[in-house]
Amino acid sequence: MKKNESENKSILLTGATGYIGGRLLKKLEAGPYHLRCMARNPSFLQTRVSGATEVVRGDVFDVDSLKQALKDIDTAFYMVHSMGAASGFEEKDRIAAQNFCIAAHQCGVKRIIYLGGLGDDSGDLSPHLKSRHEVGDILRNSQVPTLELRASIVLGSGSLSFEMIRSLTEKIPVMVMPKWVNVMAQPIGVQDLLSYLEESIHIPLEKSRILEIGGADCLSYAGLMREYANQRGLRRMMIPVPVLTPFLSSLWLGLVTPLYARIGRKLIDSIRHPTVVRDKSAFEYFDIKPMTASEAIAAALRNEDMDFAQTHWFDALSSASDQAAGYGGVKMGGRLLDNREVFVNVAPDKAFAPIETIGGENGWYAWNILWKIRGIIDLLVGGVGMRRGRPERSLQAGDSLDFWRVEAVNAPYSLKLYAEMKLPGKAWLEFNVVPQDKGCVIHQTAIFYPKGLGGLIYWYGIFPVHALIFKQMLKNIAKAAKR
Repeated sequence: MKKNESENKSILLTGATGYIGGRLLKKLEAGPYHLRCMARNPSFLQTRVSGATEVVRGDVFDVDSLKQALKDIDTAFYMVHSMGAASGFEEKDRIAAQNFCIAAHQCGVKRIIYLGGLGDDSGDLSPHLKSRHEVGDILRNSQVPTLELRASIVLGSGSLSFEMIRSLTEKIPVMVMPKWVNVMAQPIGVQDLLSYLEESIHIPLEKSRILEIGGADCLSYAGLMREYANQRGLRRMMIPVPVLTPFLSSLWLGLVTPLYARIGRKLIDSIRHPTVVRDKSAFEYFDIKPMTASEAIAAALRNEDMDFAQTHWFDALSSASDQAAGYGGVKMGGRLLDNREVFVNVAPDKAFAPIETIGGENGWYAWNILWKIRGIIDLLVGGVGMRRGRPERSLQAGDSLDFWRVEAVNAPYSLKLYAEMKLPGKAWLEFNVVPQDKGCVIHQTAIFYPKGLGGLIYWYGIFPVHALIFKQMLKNIAKAAKR
């Protein structure tokens, strides 16, 4: 890799709450950079970054806020898009990119790095991919040298494409296969993509340009599903069908995968045409040997048991805000969430105090009799029950807590518990305290990763009981915090 002389660069990262941006955040924090993250709600991001990372407020539709965020920055990562928007995303993306170019030029930014999508500009591209290319054109035609990386399917635990592949292959033994699943692509492992993004900070860039990047081999979604099934030891029958429009496919995906119909349709629209690397120029600039699709899937599967596997596509605020919680909570990836929040006008340590003392003889703040009954049922089926109690001291990672295990604790901001009772799946209970101007918000989230149909029946069957318990539980935690 050919690097510029200066190593200790000032970097602005946008989109740090998204799937790629969130993982890039951790990679850049491990490097020799002065890192600044821009977010519309800095408090949401503040607890996710290291102490050395600066978090500032910024909105791509507010040029003045962009100027503040881009002040004294050498390299800016533009990781903004509106894929989750219901309508008008093209105009929003256009205005956002134009605003960013204006502010970057006025602040003397030396380089913009943008992640776009592979696809022939002369072809009949989907509206989403056309918009991604248009944003790249706006950035590259600005007065700031811009490097646009174009990539195809991203393979990593939690990525949009991988979640679809995993969910379809796991849940459906006999699959109907429309034409779009046989279109060729050049998938790239998420770790390779992150390496390309970081090395983009250093490669020589006298003028704006596009570099196409991809994994070591080319194959279709059908090929990816076969490879996934092979690695998971699943036997799957795939039946090709001549008609299944993107609209009908998206509705079908919404029923059997984590994708809701609007995102599914945009995803399918984007892969109706080949997305393979045609220009090999990237090999002249990057010292990276990409993984094969098989290696990328294996790496993703190794991360499946890591709750949310660092970050997910649905971490993006624009996507999450479009998912309304209905019966059963919210589907996020392969997981089901019951998320609740309450504002309390106390400091974080006061809000966290009742959370840190939960369990054991102190109880669970609501319907303790139901917790005890659940413990008895767990004992009867060979589980640990509620008999382990809790330590008298403050909780630490690894502690047992009734039929939970403390997976992580970061007082006074977060506590994550992993369920060790007998379940048709895996479960976590997580508390997060997010500071606000005049207090803080307590987030309480029950997370369930169902195992097959039995897991889904369990979650949806017991959801009314969970709703009763968790609603009252958070209410009483807030009361205790105020006391």
